[in-house]
Amino acid sequence: MIEKEKFHVLNYIKKEEYTASMGGMRYMLKKKDCEEGAKLETVIWPEPYCYARTPEEKKQRMEFEFTAQGVMEAADWLNEQYTAQKDLWELSKKM
Repeated sequence: MIEKEKFHVLNYIKKEEYTASMGGMRYMLKKKDCEEGAKLETVIWPEPYCYARTPEEKKQRMEFEFTAQGVMEAADWLNEQYTAQKDLWELSKKM
């Protein structure tokens, strides 16, 4: 699970995509420029492949405000998805 107290990635995401994984779930946070301003796009997908090699239909996306609060909300969403889809992540680790 992501420990929100230690999840300070906003300054990194301002310049680069942030990718990581936990227990079979891979995830990416990146800045997405929109007409109404920047958003924080958060994407999850099952292992074993990287983002570029994973089919789009296996990816799940959510957008948040591009702020420190948005990063905390993204962390909550990631933790929720990790728990809710635990069977999928466990299965992907066996592939």
